[in-house]
Amino acid sequence: MRKVGIIPARYKSTRFPGKPLVLINGTPMILMVAKIVEKALGHENTYIATEDDRIKDVVTSAGYKVLMTTDNCLTGTDRVWEAAQQVEADIYLNIQGDEPLLNPEDINLIASKKEEFYNYVINGMCSLGKSELPTNPNIPKVLVNKDNDLLYMSRLPIPGIKGVKGEMPIYKKQVCIYAFSYNDLKLFGESKKKAEFEYFEDIEILRFFDLNIPIKMIETSGSSAAVDEPSDVQKIESLLF
Repeated sequence: MRKVGIIPARYKSTRFPGKPLVLINGTPMILMVAKIVEKALGHENTYIATEDDRIKDVVTSAGYKVLMTTDNCLTGTDRVWEAAQQVEADIYLNIQGDEPLLNPEDINLIASKKEEFYNYVINGMCSLGKSELPTNPNIPKVLVNKDNDLLYMSRLPIPGIKGVKGEMPIYKKQVCIYAFSYNDLKLFGESKKKAEFEYFEDIEILRFFDLNIPIKMIETSGSSAAVDEPSDVQKIESLLF
């Protein structure tokens, strides 16, 4: 099976314009993520999907392949769908471009689980770090059953707590590595609109509930920290030492 990694990189972010090109210890973040994907899947299977020539120029200058997409993609996965129509593969891995601390082994793990559970969308998860609060809306929290099938994902703390004193659940968060088949992406992209819960939560994977495609969450190494806003850059840089 051919496995390709596609990094969606949007320049026109509402909260953080130009985020893929922000420098982390002097290196554009998009290149840091591309190197991680390259370690996992190989240079020939590493792609950046973008709508912007500024990102294209930085990426191609570093020797990586770019897939140009439109500027009206609803989500990163919609952008990956546009990119997938330009590249033939059996498994498409969507690797979030704002997580420069990802472990390449986790990418390979997610890919292998897609081979094992091909009829599922595969996504990563790990426990919240000691300094991460369940109430932080920037962190999607994950609720799974005993088989690690996704029940729901929310920016609110889930599971909720009622009448339980002295105990706290083990909160899980999303790690933004996804694995899709071409058909998964086709159904997602051709829906042309966000699902209701996806719209309110701003969590794109929730669209698959409306498409009746099951989602399996896979425990990763936990090396996950996202750049959601400019203040996160310093946090990432401190973690690199």
